[in-house]
Amino acid sequence: MKIRKFMIFVFAIGLSALLAACGGNEEEGTAKKGEKAINLAYVEWDSEIASTHVIGKVLEDLGYEVTLTPLDNAIMWEAVANGEADASVAAWLPVTHGAQYEEYKEDIVDLGENLEGAKIGLVVPAYMEDVNSIEDLSNHANMQITGIESGAGVMQATERAIQEYANLKDWELVPSSSGAMAVALGEAIKKNEEIVVTGWTPHWKFAKYELKYLDDPKGVFGGEESIHTFVRKGLEEEMPEVYQVLDNFHWTTEDMEEVMLDIFDGMSPKEAAEKWVKENADKVAEWTAEKE
Repeated sequence: MKIRKFMIFVFAIGLSALLAACGGNEEEGTAKKGEKAINLAYVEWDSEIASTHVIGKVLEDLGYEVTLTPLDNAIMWEAVANGEADASVAAWLPVTHGAQYEEYKEDIVDLGENLEGAKIGLVVPAYMEDVNSIEDLSNHANMQITGIESGAGVMQATERAIQEYANLKDWELVPSSSGAMAVALGEAIKKNEEIVVTGWTPHWKFAKYELKYLDDPKGVFGGEESIHTFVRKGLEEEMPEVYQVLDNFHWTTEDMEEVMLDIFDGMSPKEAAEKWVKENADKVAEWTAEKE
């Protein structure tokens, strides 16, 4: 009886040790998996869908488990600042995301421009020949501006424009989404109707339609903007390869619009990103190369 009890005791001790060993290996495996996981935050604008899926594909090809997280504009900045997201390639500066940058700049790392020549403003079809400046607007387009998401920088700038320009005092800014705005623009153009929309470059609509920005003599929408990459603090030390790729990432308006047009023509964002990455291996190699 004593021998039997002793054997049961020994078996229990051995089983506990085995379970502890298995548990330890499981934790180690989870830690290793976590080291290869990256979360990219972005706003659901056509431009940022394109850029985020492309850089996500590049990191995926390097062996990382990539999560792409669409967020409201303000939440995107907050997520990177508090470490819930690792990075974003969707910061429009100095105007569009200027307020968010000022709020969170001490808590993020700005890696600089990934695209130059961006712009925001009010956009109309080219056939509205009598309107070339914001000051030319009177009773056009039912005195409405078709906008996108309420929190977007271009919407905030448009609200300021309505206050700054006396001829817009009775105008209404109608919020929607970037997709709904594009649909409304397309429907108006089919019918040759007047429409004023909040616009930004790069965007596929400039390749598909004949459009023009309205001059902004008061400078409410600012001048040329750049799209920046920003990352959470600590990323360089914890994931140096990811940090390096994000730091190297830089492309052109034409590159981005190529991806956006493929998506507009029916490709999924993932398919369009895979196509662009495959066709631009030389440029991708520059992003993934080690800095000397």
